[in-house]
Amino acid sequence: MVNLHRGEIDAVLDGQSLRLCLTLGALAELESTFGDEDMLALAERFARGRLSARDAVRIIGAGLRGAGHQVTDDAVARMRAEAGAAGFVDIVSRLLTATFGAADDAPMAKAEEVHAPSTEGPAGPFPGVT
Repeated sequence: MVNLHRGEIDAVLDGQSLRLCLTLGALAELESTFGDEDMLALAERFARGRLSARDAVRIIGAGLRGAGHQVTDDAVARMRAEAGAAGFVDIVSRLLTATFGAADDAPMAKAEEVHAPSTEGPAGPFPGVT
């Protein structure tokens, strides 16, 4: 059973239910991979809501390795998700939300809302999240 308080999620890849978790080590791996200087820069990158297939492979791979699975990004790139590409986006969205919380949960987002209220409807922090 996953523990959302520890940032864990379950996902079905290649027909198997697998646990994913972006541990501190997994986040450090992503910082290095994406060239971000710190976790805030990493979170801001993901909050932009743009995601390439290569990004999804890297994030899912880091999440699998963070949960203890010995898998390479090349192996992740060959995996299949339920619902195809939308399934991969859902996995990434749930993993990032479990790790960083929703945009509404972030202290910086709440402070910015006070100073610059949006005239648009609420937007999700990651692709596929509203």
